Amino acid sequence: MQSNHLSRHARQVLTVTQGKAHLEGPGSDPSIARSWLRCLEDYHLDPSQNMAPTVLEHGRVLESRERLQQVLQIAGNEMNSLHQQLSGAGHAVLLTDARGVILNCVTAPTERRIFERAGLWLGADWSEAREGTNGIGTCLVERQALTIHQDEHFRGRHTGLTCSASPVFDPHGELLAVLDVSSARPDVSRQSQFHTMALVNLSAKMIESCYFLRYFENHWLLRFHLQAESVGLFSEGLLAFDGDGRICAVNQSALNLLGTIRGGLLGKPVEMFFDCALDELLGRATALASTSWPLRTRDGRLLFASLRGQTRSSVPTPVVAVAKPAPAAGICLVDPALQNDFRRAVRVFERNVPLLLNGETGCGKEAFAKAVHQASLRADKAFVALNCASIPESLIESELFGYRGGSFTGARKEGMRGKLQQADGGTLLLDEIGDMPLALQTRLLRVLEDRMVVPIGGEPQAVDVRIISATHRNLLERVADGSFREDLYYRLNGLEIALPALRERSDKTQLLDFILAEEAAEQPVHLAPEARQALLDFAWPGNVRQLRNVLRTLVALCDNQRIEYADLPPIVKKTVITVGAGLAGDEAKQGPAAPLQDAERETLLHTLEQLRWHMTHVAQHLGVSRNTLYRKLRKHGLARGV
Repeated sequence: MQSNHLSRHARQVLTVTQGKAHLEGPGSDPSIARSWLRCLEDYHLDPSQNMAPTVLEHGRVLESRERLQQVLQIAGNEMNSLHQQLSGAGHAVLLTDARGVILNCVTAPTERRIFERAGLWLGADWSEAREGTNGIGTCLVERQALTIHQDEHFRGRHTGLTCSASPVFDPHGELLAVLDVSSARPDVSRQSQFHTMALVNLSAKMIESCYFLRYFENHWLLRFHLQAESVGLFSEGLLAFDGDGRICAVNQSALNLLGTIRGGLLGKPVEMFFDCALDELLGRATALASTSWPLRTRDGRLLFASLRGQTRSSVPTPVVAVAKPAPAAGICLVDPALQNDFRRAVRVFERNVPLLLNGETGCGKEAFAKAVHQASLRADKAFVALNCASIPESLIESELFGYRGGSFTGARKEGMRGKLQQADGGTLLLDEIGDMPLALQTRLLRVLEDRMVVPIGGEPQAVDVRIISATHRNLLERVADGSFREDLYYRLNGLEIALPALRERSDKTQLLDFILAEEAAEQPVHLAPEARQALLDFAWPGNVRQLRNVLRTLVALCDNQRIEYADLPPIVKKTVITVGAGLAGDEAKQGPAAPLQDAERETLLHTLEQLRWHMTHVAQHLGVSRNTLYRKLRKHGLARGV
């Protein structure tokens, strides 16, 4: 049966490539016909050959991931969000390098085997020269977003797949990666892929923008658009220039908005293209670029712009507010990806779209939620937080909804206003929402639908409250096991923001100084270089909360307003091992003893050997993501044969 299918598909490919294409079917699309012709004439591929894709060796995959480490970090959150937007089931979200090698894959654990059987392995080479016409490989050649639906694939063995892919370009216009969504479901129509393709394209643009912001974090960065409200969105123009005002890089949106080509901009003074002197432009810079102002091009067209950079003396100018600046206290937003997530969160929050914050315990979900509230028009109203995991189940209902006096034994005579009523007109943060009991989930859903609260023993009361939810759990898994209501999940998840762990943030240095300054208050406290490096190198399993607690203690105990390496708690002091190329480790340079590091390395080695270096199984066994696992391997210098 499989052999007959492969033969039929091969005949169809040959018919099209011989110039006998039909008016309908796969061969009717000129881009598909061109790709099939390349596969036959340039790559000499056989459409009937039933051969599994080539998979790179483990070490080469690690090297490729190392080269794209920043892109993978940025793309990770976007890929998880995209997978959830597609309702997860039946989809694999993939990121490849510029050669078509798969470097990351997000899919439901129960469906991983399905996609692996289809050849979608970590390290698999899906270039057009290897696998023929397919979403990833053909996207790399065509350099544009496209969908390859089932029989449009060149190889017969891939006709069960439907793939929508979009290129990701670096700030210089070179191909950086490909973002792809693949489905192995037989009932997927080409028309149904229009929505998927739009989401993939949007996510690819978000990754591009975040990478641009991070790549040029030490440059002046001009962001602009035709509409003020679009500054900060994925369609904005991005233009980086140096201290002399010469343009270093632009994205495609900037080229489109300015009506020029890349070569006509690079190296030129920014004043050549905008009707604004450089000093005046720099005077409008802010650290977060959170407001936009009118800016005309040299040919008189009106744009709206913001400039990220070191604040200088401001120049009087009409200001069009896009979003209020982030509050100075309680949160640091220097990481470009986190900064971009914050802008998106504020925008949708202002439109009464509920936010769902996801991240490890202690990574700053409450601080992020409070910052969103303070950057909104509700800043002067109440911000109320309820931790659903820290309150006994029997008390959550009265805490959330309140009660009328005398409604039950032990109730206060005057009754109690619940968190929902306390947050009336403002914002309610439901922290650890994944731990809310099912019965209360039903009542909360009713409140969100009706905007009415019924205190225990009381009458319905109208409330005007905006909800931000936060959790460290995978709510989709809890929906699957029946412990979380599916309708409540979709009601709360208007926009999901995945907050990075402290160890994954690019602004650790600034965050360290930020928290130290907060804890020291008026007292200037300095970190010795060795102490600073140890604090930056530590993994911080408790994230920002743990860092803050450690710094608070150090500030309280420090003498002479200086924190030395010896003052650090034992858990932070660790072995620093530097192994040169070609060394077996006997020439390693070691600092103080670090039993925790040794134990982690031994645990990794034992698990890797036990599970035969199957990275997916190892990551699941250790309870970490594959990205984290690969980072640990690099940290300890582990590879096959070690």
